Amino acid sequence: MSSPAEFYNSLPPVSKAYGTLCVLFTTAFQFGLYHPAYIALIYERIFSRFEVWRLITNFFFLGKFSINFGIRLLMIARYGVQLENGPFQRRTADFLWMMIFGAFTLLVLSAIPWFWSPFLGVSLVFMLLYVWSREFPTANINIYGLVTLKAFYLPWAMLVLDVIFGSELAPDLLGIIAGHLYYFLTVLHPLSTGKNILKTPMWVHKLVARWGVGAPTPARTQPGQPDQTPGVAFRGRSYRVGG
Repeated sequence: MSSPAEFYNSLPPVSKAYGTLCVLFTTAFQFGLYHPAYIALIYERIFSRFEVWRLITNFFFLGKFSINFGIRLLMIARYGVQLENGPFQRRTADFLWMMIFGAFTLLVLSAIPWFWSPFLGVSLVFMLLYVWSREFPTANINIYGLVTLKAFYLPWAMLVLDVIFGSELAPDLLGIIAGHLYYFLTVLHPLSTGKNILKTPMWVHKLVARWGVGAPTPARTQPGQPDQTPGVAFRGRSYRVGG
């Protein structure tokens, strides 16, 4: 059995970085090093006082140390890691782009008053869960030892459980919407039109290359040849949707 340090070092880079930042932000809060209001998504302060860091920092706060915090962290460690080590293996730039696109989508959606939330970390984790459920739709999932269901239905089951246990509906629902939008643009739309409008930008590939993680950016294809540039998670596996 590997030690905790060996397990941590074996984690893929993006999931490891995001999970680590979530732990650090929560730990700093528990020690009283900052107040969550200083990192919350408050659009009035962003536009009037140019506190632009709020557009990023709000994604790293999953709440104080609690059972819910542990569940969200485990979701990153399981579903995020399985995605990055599976469908996104050697495609770190594509996985990072999925996270960036998801974060941007959540920021736009949260501008709607009914959907607004000061912290979108839970929503981003739920987006990871939704994408994972579409990539592994037929996997059997046991929830708290009470019920077994297909992974395809897991996001909705977790949403219902959160509501039953008193959590807000909006953060989970935002994550599902963002995840489905990514799925639509990378699977359903390309299947119906033959065009992928959500390819990973070259600047993301260059950023990952600068960090020295992930696979190198593939060479561009010649005119008239099929585009092999990776940009979606589901290429070659679309038939699995719906089990």
